[in-house]
Amino acid sequence: MPDLDGRVAVVTGGSRGIGRAIVHRLRAEGARVASLDVTPPDATESFDAADLHLDADVTDERAVAEAVERATTELEAAPTILVNNAGVNAYFDAAEMTSAQWDDFFALDLKACWITARALLPAMRAARQGAVVNVASIHATLTQPGRFPYAAAKAGILGLTRSLALDEGPNGIRANAVCPGLVDTQLSREGFARDGHGVTVESLASEHPVGRVGTPLDIAELVVFLASDARAGFITGAAIPIDGGVGVRLS
Repeated sequence: MPDLDGRVAVVTGGSRGIGRAIVHRLRAEGARVASLDVTPPDATESFDAADLHLDADVTDERAVAEAVERATTELEAAPTILVNNAGVNAYFDAAEMTSAQWDDFFALDLKACWITARALLPAMRAARQGAVVNVASIHATLTQPGRFPYAAAKAGILGLTRSLALDEGPNGIRANAVCPGLVDTQLSREGFARDGHGVTVESLASEHPVGRVGTPLDIAELVVFLASDARAGFITGAAIPIDGGVGVRLS
C-alpha cells in the first residue's frame, strides 16, 4: 500500500518546478493533492499535476481559507499534510529597498507559511495527525553577498518551523524544513539569464562535491519522506540541507 494512501495534502506553488515534483511524488505515494498557485499548471511539465488546482493567492488570508475549505470538500477529507513551497527570489540593496517591496516579499516568502499553516491546523489538531514541510533554502543559514533580504526570509522560515514543532508536537503534528541549494528549474535559469554575468546552471555543477546541481525530484523525495509518519515519525523541528554538499564550502 502506498505510504500516504488516503491522506490529503496541500502544496503551495505546485504548478511547476519543485512544487510540481512534490505534487507528483505525493500522488505516487497515494495522497490526494490540492495545489494552491496563482500560476496555472504548466502543461509542458513531465510530472503529474495536482488532483485539484486552486487559483489562490497564498498571501491572502481569505483566499487561503476558502481554498482549504474547497480542498476538504472536493477531495473528501481534511488536509493533514502541508507543503509550503511558494516563494520568489528577490535581491535588493538594503539602502534602496522600499518598505512596500519588503512587505510584498515577506508576505509571500514568510508570512504565507503561517497563513496556510493557520488554515490547516484546526483539522490537523482534530485528527491528531499532521505534517508541515516548509521549503526554506541553504541561504537560511549560509549565504552570499547580494542575497538581501532573501536570506532573512528563509531564516524566518526556520524559526517558524521550530515554533510549530514545539507547540504542535503534543497535538500529533510534526513540522520540518528543507533547505535546497541550487536546483535546476526554469526560475533558476531565468535568474541567471537576467543577471547577465555568464553564469549558468551547467557552469556551477563543478562547484558541488557531488558534481551536479539539484533537480526538483531531489527536493521532492526529501519532502515526501518528511511528510510520512511511517518514515519520519520521530523527526520534527529539523532543518535539513539538500544542496549536493556545497554548503560545506560556504561554511
